[in-house]
Amino acid sequence: MHINEKNRTPKLVEADEGPSKSELKRQMTERQKLAEVLAALSSDALKTIPLDEAIKTAIAETNKIKSFEAIRRHKQYLGKLMRFLDDEELEAIQKRLDAIQGVSKAETAKLHFLESYRDRLIANDETFTKMIEQYPDMDIQNMRTLIRNARKEKEQNKPPKAFREIFRVLKDMGL
Repeated sequence: MHINEKNRTPKLVEADEGPSKSELKRQMTERQKLAEVLAALSSDALKTIPLDEAIKTAIAETNKIKSFEAIRRHKQYLGKLMRFLDDEELEAIQKRLDAIQGVSKAETAKLHFLESYRDRLIANDETFTKMIEQYPDMDIQNMRTLIRNARKEKEQNKPPKAFREIFRVLKDMGL
């Protein structure tokens, strides 16, 4: 019990009533943003997320909606559906989402590495010599021809057919 100083009447101090209205709004906004991220995933990636089928179906419908206002309302609806998930379910969803996005980041980094390696192969012959030493079983003559053709394409402003083929060969080699 707490005594009010102005009129000296006892005032009951109530126990913690849970999160404030502002905190609840922040949580709902976070869940709506999570739903938006989930809606941006491919259908294959979405299948691996541990969600209720009703929520998965609602998320899959997001791509079918074209009107801006309808998309906004649908995202609010997704946030409402996500409200009923408890913290453990949200944590499992976030963990799986991080794994999916981590894989895509690793894949992107690998593709950037292959692109820079291809550019170095075309730029100078020393990189190709080092590549021959590292991968003696590759088709050296084919790669040399592709590099030569890519250089010609670049000089003559032709479509980058050999340029792309080098990338495909590097990717198939598992570099």
